[in-house]
Amino acid sequence: MTAPGTRQAAPGTWASALRIFDLSLGQMLWSRRSVFLGVLLGGPVLLAIALRIVATLFTSGFQINGAQAAGASIFGLMIWLLYIRFIVPILGVFYGTALIADEVDDKTITYLFTRPIPRRAVLLGKYLAYLVCTVLLVLPSVMLVFFLVVPTGGSTIAEAFPSLVSDFGMLVAGLAAYGAVFAFVGTRIKRPLIVGLVFAFGWEPAVLLLPGYLKRLTVAYYLQALVSHEMPQDSAVSLLLQVFHEVPSLPVSLLALAAIVGLTLWSAGRAVEQREYILEQ
Repeated sequence: MTAPGTRQAAPGTWASALRIFDLSLGQMLWSRRSVFLGVLLGGPVLLAIALRIVATLFTSGFQINGAQAAGASIFGLMIWLLYIRFIVPILGVFYGTALIADEVDDKTITYLFTRPIPRRAVLLGKYLAYLVCTVLLVLPSVMLVFFLVVPTGGSTIAEAFPSLVSDFGMLVAGLAAYGAVFAFVGTRIKRPLIVGLVFAFGWEPAVLLLPGYLKRLTVAYYLQALVSHEMPQDSAVSLLLQVFHEVPSLPVSLLALAAIVGLTLWSAGRAVEQREYILEQ
């Protein structure tokens, strides 16, 4: 019990962030946004089922340029093209830009900001909830695709399992980086969703094809260094990957991704603390 006349100290940033995390995680998991993106994550699973049927019905299996492709290579191709280049940015855009914008639209932002907790703790707690929510959405999809595709074409699950672990770590790193970047966008721009989509599917693909230093201003440039799969050679896909695979070393990429997360979250927290939120009637 607190003695009469004494004032209870306000909780710290991390303690407050954990409270917001606990409040936000359930809301995110059962939101319409999660249902829609969960359906989207079913797309790679359906493709994996189709590939497994082809491999079962035809002894030649799935072929690239007349040669049978190993299941591990196909799985790596799906991770790179479907998850890293499409699904992870989509999740980052739709969740990251909405961390604060949803509270403003629902007119609940003032309720959170009048609590005796730091404003930046609200953003941090919701960001942690986003990270756990998206990992829980992505993990079942990746696991199903792995067990459906890898056993085809002579590959074995035991041999490919270490690559699954590294792939999942790469996906978490991508979700963390994109989520932080778009959380910053959501705190600075009035209509962040449009800007986020342009950045993820306009700016990044275009800049990665250009020589020079502009590609260093993208998340995808550093994520590609974490791709460990060997793709099928002598194919159009292999040539495409060689164009995109001009990447820095693994330690530099990990350091850059950590810096992106840290700087963008810090900047987003500063924006939340300094901005005055006036709700429209």
